[in-house]
Amino acid sequence: MLDGSSLERRLNSSPTPAILTRVSRQANGWSQLPTEARHRRSLALDSADSLEVVALLLAEDRRGIDAALAQQETIARVADLLATTFASGGCTLFAGAGTSGRLGVLEAAECPPTFGTDPRRITATIAGGPEAVFTAVEGAEDVAAAGREAASALGAGDLLIAISASSVTPFAHGALRQAAANGCRTVLLTCASSDGLEQLADEVIALDTGAEVLTGSTRLKAGSATKAVLNAITTAAMVRCGKVFENLMVDLRPGSAKLRDRAARIVATAAELSQARASELLATAGGEVKTAIVMARCAVTAAVARQHLEAADGHVRRAIERYS
Repeated sequence: MLDGSSLERRLNSSPTPAILTRVSRQANGWSQLPTEARHRRSLALDSADSLEVVALLLAEDRRGIDAALAQQETIARVADLLATTFASGGCTLFAGAGTSGRLGVLEAAECPPTFGTDPRRITATIAGGPEAVFTAVEGAEDVAAAGREAASALGAGDLLIAISASSVTPFAHGALRQAAANGCRTVLLTCASSDGLEQLADEVIALDTGAEVLTGSTRLKAGSATKAVLNAITTAAMVRCGKVFENLMVDLRPGSAKLRDRAARIVATAAELSQARASELLATAGGEVKTAIVMARCAVTAAVARQHLEAADGHVRRAIERYS
């Protein structure tokens, strides 16, 4: 099995192009960004076979995850910010452009079915509007005013998480400035160096992912690392908010046949019941997974189970330990 080393050895033996020996001094500074640098181990990418390309890409994705692990303490603080915002009734907005924006949209869209959140509480905006989720809207990321407008409804008690692989996207900067001006807590998630970024947000998650195998294509390693961080932020926050019991999604919305079956299996697993009995309890509980679990574990009615959960701030474990 290849791990990227085969291609790496061949690429390292290739002569370094002259372009890499010169330092570009473009006025806009794009050439100085880590995400725009050329990857020295993929200089002969066009002569590699598919297995070599795949092995190198996956090896680099692993390096992206290592970069995320190096920032785990900051990621945990951001998860706590999201949890506090959610628990206090505030809203969270993900804002970004291009791949970064699409990853934010995906994260926000997955929260309601996974954790039963109100879709108005965790939302996302992308430069260029909804159309940009499916089709690139060129130049939209350069409009800082659009970012300011996107964040204009946020206020004290809310949270903005701006996502910008390069760290310099005007749309993201506009959103950050407007959110801060409104008294909103702010986070920047980037794949650039943290140098000089501290003043942009209350928390900066800087993932040192480095150059991409395909120069400048941050949908690759940077995108994978960014998605992993967003997964970690929302999941850790929702665990804190009582959306998880053991390792089960107890606040999922069973809106499809698959999810209804999963809900019944969750209740059956958590309460050590047959799936048939779990389905009966779910029906009695109005489809509420948490309520059905507490009903079974504490031998109470649906109404009493809801009272137990309310007193335990929605945490199933606390409700069971307190009243069983």
